[in-house]
Amino acid sequence: MTPEELRSVPLFKGLSEAGLERLATHAAVIECEPGQVLAVPGDPGSGMYVVLEGTVSVEVRGGFHAELGPGSFFGEVALLVPSGRVARVRAATHAKCLSMARDDALALLESEPSLALKMLRELARRLSDVESPA
Repeated sequence: MTPEELRSVPLFKGLSEAGLERLATHAAVIECEPGQVLAVPGDPGSGMYVVLEGTVSVEVRGGFHAELGPGSFFGEVALLVPSGRVARVRAATHAKCLSMARDDALALLESEPSLALKMLRELARRLSDVESPA
Protein backbone atom coordinates (compact mmCIF):
# COMPACT_ATOMS: atom_id res chain seq x y z
CA MET A 1 0.00 0.00 0.00
CA THR A 2 1.10 3.54 -0.60
CA PRO A 3 1.37 6.17 2.15
CA GLU A 4 -1.69 7.88 0.62
CA GLU A 5 -3.76 4.68 0.83
CA LEU A 6 -2.60 4.09 4.40
CA ARG A 7 -3.63 7.60 5.41
CA SER A 8 -7.25 6.66 4.60
CA VAL A 9 -7.22 3.95 7.30
CA PRO A 10 -8.66 5.58 10.45
CA LEU A 11 -6.05 3.98 12.72
CA PHE A 12 -3.26 5.61 10.71
CA LYS A 13 -4.85 9.05 10.37
CA GLY A 14 -2.48 11.62 11.85
CA LEU A 15 0.68 9.56 11.35
CA SER A 16 3.73 11.50 10.23
CA GLU A 17 4.97 11.18 6.66
CA ALA A 18 7.95 9.19 7.99
CA GLY A 19 5.58 6.86 9.85
CA LEU A 20 3.43 6.31 6.76
CA GLU A 21 6.55 5.66 4.66
CA ARG A 22 7.84 3.16 7.24
CA LEU A 23 4.48 1.41 7.26
CA ALA A 24 4.28 1.31 3.46
CA THR A 25 7.78 -0.16 3.30
CA HIS A 26 7.49 -2.79 6.04
CA ALA A 27 3.84 -3.89 6.06
CA ALA A 28 2.31 -6.44 3.70
CA VAL A 29 -1.27 -6.82 2.49
CA ILE A 30 -2.66 -10.32 2.77
CA GLU A 31 -5.85 -11.66 1.19
CA CYS A 32 -7.91 -14.02 3.36
CA GLU A 33 -10.61 -16.42 2.25
CA PRO A 34 -13.70 -17.00 4.43
CA GLY A 35 -12.83 -19.47 7.19
CA GLN A 36 -9.08 -18.94 6.88
CA VAL A 37 -7.47 -19.04 10.34
CA LEU A 38 -5.11 -16.14 11.03
CA ALA A 39 -4.28 -16.77 14.69
CA VAL A 40 -4.53 -19.72 17.08
CA PRO A 41 -4.31 -19.43 20.89
CA GLY A 42 -0.87 -20.41 22.15
CA ASP A 43 0.88 -20.01 18.80
CA PRO A 44 3.80 -17.59 18.87
CA GLY A 45 2.76 -14.13 17.74
CA SER A 46 4.97 -12.72 15.02
CA GLY A 47 3.14 -9.44 14.52
CA MET A 48 -0.18 -7.69 14.28
CA TYR A 49 -2.84 -7.10 11.66
CA VAL A 50 -5.18 -4.30 10.63
CA VAL A 51 -8.40 -5.22 8.82
CA LEU A 52 -8.64 -3.24 5.58
CA GLU A 53 -11.68 -4.96 4.03
CA GLY A 54 -14.13 -7.61 5.17
CA THR A 55 -14.68 -9.04 8.62
CA VAL A 56 -12.70 -11.29 10.95
CA SER A 57 -14.11 -13.27 13.87
CA VAL A 58 -12.23 -13.24 17.20
CA GLU A 59 -12.88 -16.00 19.75
CA VAL A 60 -11.29 -15.91 23.21
CA ARG A 61 -11.30 -18.53 25.96
CA GLY A 62 -14.36 -18.15 28.11
CA GLY A 63 -16.64 -17.73 25.12
CA PHE A 64 -16.11 -14.05 24.34
CA HIS A 65 -16.64 -13.46 20.63
CA ALA A 66 -16.25 -10.33 18.52
CA GLU A 67 -16.44 -9.40 14.87
CA LEU A 68 -13.86 -6.88 13.65
CA GLY A 69 -14.27 -4.88 10.47
CA PRO A 70 -12.26 -2.37 8.47
CA GLY A 71 -9.98 -0.22 10.59
CA SER A 72 -9.86 -2.71 13.47
CA PHE A 73 -6.66 -4.39 14.57
CA PHE A 74 -5.76 -7.72 16.18
CA GLY A 75 -2.62 -9.55 17.27
CA GLU A 76 -1.45 -6.58 19.34
CA VAL A 77 -1.16 -8.54 22.60
CA ALA A 78 1.69 -10.60 21.15
CA LEU A 79 3.56 -7.35 20.42
CA LEU A 80 3.48 -6.24 24.01
CA VAL A 81 3.60 -9.49 25.98
CA PRO A 82 6.11 -12.23 25.13
CA SER A 83 3.51 -14.98 25.13
CA GLY A 84 1.52 -16.83 22.53
CA ARG A 85 -1.60 -15.64 20.80
CA VAL A 86 -4.57 -15.24 23.13
CA ALA A 87 -7.40 -15.58 20.61
CA ARG A 88 -8.45 -17.58 17.61
CA VAL A 89 -8.99 -15.26 14.67
CA ARG A 90 -10.45 -16.34 11.36
CA ALA A 91 -11.79 -14.54 8.32
CA ALA A 92 -15.59 -14.39 8.55
CA THR A 93 -15.81 -13.04 4.99
CA HIS A 94 -13.31 -12.44 2.24
CA ALA A 95 -10.92 -10.07 3.99
CA LYS A 96 -7.87 -8.01 3.23
CA CYS A 97 -5.51 -7.33 6.15
CA LEU A 98 -2.34 -5.34 6.62
CA SER A 99 0.29 -7.47 8.35
CA MET A 100 3.15 -5.94 10.34
CA ALA A 101 6.04 -7.93 11.79
CA ARG A 102 6.56 -7.54 15.55
CA ASP A 103 9.78 -5.48 15.36
CA ASP A 104 8.39 -3.18 12.66
CA ALA A 105 5.14 -2.62 14.56
CA LEU A 106 6.99 -1.89 17.82
CA ALA A 107 9.31 0.58 16.07
CA LEU A 108 6.28 2.32 14.56
CA LEU A 109 4.55 2.55 17.96
CA GLU A 110 7.69 3.98 19.57
CA SER A 111 8.06 6.63 16.88
CA GLU A 112 4.33 7.48 16.64
CA PRO A 113 2.91 8.04 20.15
CA SER A 114 -0.47 9.09 18.73
CA LEU A 115 -0.86 5.63 17.18
CA ALA A 116 0.09 3.96 20.46
CA LEU A 117 -2.52 6.09 22.26
CA LYS A 118 -5.26 5.19 19.74
CA MET A 119 -4.47 1.52 20.21
CA LEU A 120 -4.39 1.86 24.01
CA ARG A 121 -7.84 3.47 23.98
CA GLU A 122 -9.20 0.65 21.84
CA LEU A 123 -7.63 -1.99 24.10
CA ALA A 124 -9.23 -0.34 27.14
CA ARG A 125 -12.61 -0.31 25.37
CA ARG A 126 -12.25 -4.01 24.51
CA LEU A 127 -11.31 -4.89 28.08
CA SER A 128 -14.34 -2.98 29.31
CA ASP A 129 -16.55 -4.94 26.89
CA VAL A 130 -15.16 -8.26 28.18
CA GLU A 131 -15.50 -7.21 31.83
CA SER A 132 -19.03 -5.79 31.50
CA PRO A 133 -21.83 -8.11 32.58
CA ALA A 134 -24.15 -9.14 29.77
